[in-house]
Parts: sequence; structure tokens; C-alpha cells
Amino acid sequence: MQTKTPQHLIEIFKTQQGAVYQCNSKNAFCLEFGNSRSFFKISDFLNFTKKINNIDVAEMAKNTSRHADIAIVMPHYTERCFVLTITDIIALREILNGAKFMLQLNSILRECMTSLA
Repeated sequence: MQTKTPQHLIEIFKTQQGAVYQCNSKNAFCLEFGNSRSFFKISDFLNFTKKINNIDVAEMAKNTSRHADIAIVMPHYTERCFVLTITDIIALREILNGAKFMLQLNSILRECMTSLA
């Protein structure tokens, strides 16, 4: 994805499939995935990450019915509906979990720096 990132967005984690940015002006996270952007409040972002991680990809792959290889996820308080293939789910998990890890790491580092001061 070769879109230009607005200056008010701070990159948290990025892959070739998408990225998560922090938007301080909206006090939210911005998910860039599937050629569009979705903004989430912090709690909604964590809930969305949990929903994506709870999708049983192994069951989707085993199931032979025509609709089994697609997951539809409608996050709270967004206008977007995610229609995801197994490949999309794996890519989205990488982005969301990478962002969550970076946020936790940042929090740990900040805590360590505070205790040293």
C-alpha cells in the first residue's frame, strides 16, 4: 500500500498489507487495511483485535462448504464491514498483534525510564 500518511498519524506498526497508526487529535488508532482506513477508540481497537484473534482459521480451512473460507466482522462504532479471507485474517492478525506488542513494549519502556529517574 503506497498511500501517503497524514502528518497527524504516528506509525505504531506496519507491514506490506497495512498499518496501525496513533491519532492524537482523535485520541484513537487508525487501521489501514484493504485500501481503506478505519478509526477505533482504544477499547474498540482492543475488542476488534480480540475478535480477529478468536476466528478459528483452522476450522475455516477444514470446512468444505462454499461460505466457510470467508469471515465477516463488523467492529463496534465504525462504518466498515470487514469481509476477510483466510489470508486476510492472517495478515490482519500480524498487523493488529504487532501494534499491540509495540504499544505494550512502549509502556514497559516508559515504566522502566520512570523508575530510573
